[in-house]
Amino acid sequence: QVQLVESGGGLVQAGGSLRLSCAASGSIFSINRMGWYRQAPGKQRELVARITNNGRTNYADSVKGRFTISRDNAKNTVLLQMNSLKPEDTAVYYCNAEVISVAFSNTYWGQGTQVTVSS
Repeated sequence: QVQLVESGGGLVQAGGSLRLSCAASGSIFSINRMGWYRQAPGKQRELVARITNNGRTNYADSVKGRFTISRDNAKNTVLLQMNSLKPEDTAVYYCNAEVISVAFSNTYWGQGTQVTVSS
């Protein structure tokens, strides 16, 4: 079994910054893509950013230039640095990881962390 534990959410004023962290643990041989998704009330979950195991990244257009995703393969962690936050960034943010274990592969989700940006 694999667990993803997120931290770093909270309340911040518009223009501020937050850093989200997600650590994967358990039966892990390697991790392909890791990423962050978010879901605002009444909306579908959407991709924010993701990163491959060799560092290739892609971002939602709405966060380009403001958010930066990075990962530490040795620690099985992924970070999301969020700058210049806007009220429309308010959502529950979920960590996602494509994990390869010894016998199988699967995609896992964290429990979510709330990010609230006040105007």
